[in-house]
Amino acid sequence: MAEERLATRTQFPASAESQKPRLKKAQEFPILEKQNWLIHLHYIRKDYEACKAVIKEQLQETQGLCEYAIYVQALIFRLEGNIQESLELFQTCAVLSPQCADNLKQVARSLFLLGKHKAAIEVYNEAAKLNQKDWEICHNLGVCYIYLKQFDKAHDQLHNALHLNRHDLTYIMLGKIHLLQGDLDKAIEIYKKAVEFSPENTELLTTLGLLYLQLGIYQKAFEHLGNALTYDPTNYKAILAAGSMMQTHGDFDVALTKYRVVACAVPESPPLWNNIGMCFFGKKKYVAAISCLKRANYLAPFDWKILYNLGLVHLTMQQYASAFHFVSAAINLQPKMGELFMLLAVALTNLEDPENARRAYAEAARLDRCNPLVNLNYAVLLYNQGERKGALAQFQEMEKKIRLLKDSPSLEFDAEVCLFISAQEARWPRSWELPCRSGRRWSGRNQLKTPSQSTGALQPAKLPVCSSPWALTRLWDRPCRRQLRTGNSHQVPEQQPSPPSRRLCPWSQSPPQEHSQLKHQPRSEKHRSRTAPGQGSSGGDVAG
Repeated sequence: MAEERLATRTQFPASAESQKPRLKKAQEFPILEKQNWLIHLHYIRKDYEACKAVIKEQLQETQGLCEYAIYVQALIFRLEGNIQESLELFQTCAVLSPQCADNLKQVARSLFLLGKHKAAIEVYNEAAKLNQKDWEICHNLGVCYIYLKQFDKAHDQLHNALHLNRHDLTYIMLGKIHLLQGDLDKAIEIYKKAVEFSPENTELLTTLGLLYLQLGIYQKAFEHLGNALTYDPTNYKAILAAGSMMQTHGDFDVALTKYRVVACAVPESPPLWNNIGMCFFGKKKYVAAISCLKRANYLAPFDWKILYNLGLVHLTMQQYASAFHFVSAAINLQPKMGELFMLLAVALTNLEDPENARRAYAEAARLDRCNPLVNLNYAVLLYNQGERKGALAQFQEMEKKIRLLKDSPSLEFDAEVCLFISAQEARWPRSWELPCRSGRRWSGRNQLKTPSQSTGALQPAKLPVCSSPWALTRLWDRPCRRQLRTGNSHQVPEQQPSPPSRRLCPWSQSPPQEHSQLKHQPRSEKHRSRTAPGQGSSGGDVAG
């Protein structure tokens, strides 16, 4: 008993350190996620090969159940262009985590890239049920509806996206809807709001400037294009548009200086070579013009405006067979434009095919009810064929159109055409009682001359501005060639085709300088364009 008491007395109290609770050991990451940080690091560094190696190792360890590794591998497949493989992997992620809206968004994105817009809309709607405040879902739904041409639903979804969160891209797509619907005023309002929200966005500034340029509001167009170049001096779209404005006002040398800058950035731009070609056309360097236009045609063989310009230049050089070829190709691409049929009729007239020329003129008059030059050229053809009543009817129809257009303050009237018409009203008798096939032609009120030996057709009274019927094809509102400004930044909807001076999209035209006096010597087809200055191959086979 004494020993037990002694033992109890000799016991020492426990130390303070032993009384403290022990710290718990740090929790280890589950094996499924331990390499996620390394996968993410390689991905953001764009070291995709190393990233795929780590993903492969991780999936082997986890037996294919690591969601993040599968997700990143799907993103890499999409960047490499393997859309179908990425879709299958994103669907696997959606199965592993069915309540994650991001996985469904990626599945819908892959469906969209595959062109399955309806299926993408269904998946986006499922994702919207999981996250109703995600602006990206509303935006992407709007884009899908645009491709399905359901513009009302697209408009609603894009507005919902703007209410949730304002972004430049949403404004751009909303403006595109109005452009596709042909409502330029609403599109301009949308882009103005976008510029107020993001004043340093060069794409918005350039697009707004192009729209003002299309409406002919040059001051505001120049202002916005200048702002775009202030923020980004290398913005080739703005430079191309500014050069086109200078080209429209006849300053071809300055425009070519601008185009030289653009050529360094985008040397394979069809609009660029089209505008360069028409600058040479304005400077009356027709061989260089044809060479540049053929390069543009090589880069964009289905652009009817380039074919239109090629036909016009060949008509100027009196190469009617080539003009017929290019104008016919343009008509196949744009069959509802009356002026193309008028140029075709001019070429057919000079190719001595009056029957088909009459058919082309009749189709041009049917399609284009505003351009009086169609009726004027048609009247010349009928007069040469001896159909005085028909020629008089076309001449009177031309006068009606001119009176209507003179009353419109928004349209400019070609003073040269007015001069020609006033001269003809004084020279051509209203009764048109002229000898048509009697071996004489009218050259004044009291003077008759024998017909030319080269052509037996009756010519009208001596023309004040040109000496051949095809030279009367001065296209309406002075500009008579097509200029392209931008590449594929935004497409304007196909509307009812209008004369060359009316811009179907943010493109301009330049007034011709050579149609007033056409006194060139005839050239044969073998003397067509060789090379433009600085170009080393013929126009037809020029590679980009």
